[in-house]
Amino acid sequence: MNKTIISTKNAPAAIGPYSQAVRVGNFLYTSGQIPFDPKTMELVSTDIKEQTKQVMENLKAILEEAGTSFDKVIKTTVFIKDMNQFGDINEVYAQYFGANPPARSCVEVARLPKDVGIEIEAIALVE
Repeated sequence: MNKTIISTKNAPAAIGPYSQAVRVGNFLYTSGQIPFDPKTMELVSTDIKEQTKQVMENLKAILEEAGTSFDKVIKTTVFIKDMNQFGDINEVYAQYFGANPPARSCVEVARLPKDVGIEIEAIALVE
């Protein structure tokens, strides 16, 4: 199977040696997205709800560039800085998925790139 690199200006540019996403066959694997505005490459806010919304919008842009959407996401991994913010994160996260959300792992980590509060990666089907 061929590997196709997915890149869009509607999500933050990679800040290291990685791609925004890679498609292999009918699967799309995104890199972890952080709450940076793709136009300014700056953190959108210190508020976790606003950070979560920006992360989801960044993921949405990548999914769309690859020809898929949130309803085709089969697994996400959520990395958060503070598990006490789990409820606020879920409140925003849930708005992007319908009645059948994907499988998910969520872990609290000591530190994330650029000291953000959240990072999310996804695996999706591309049909």
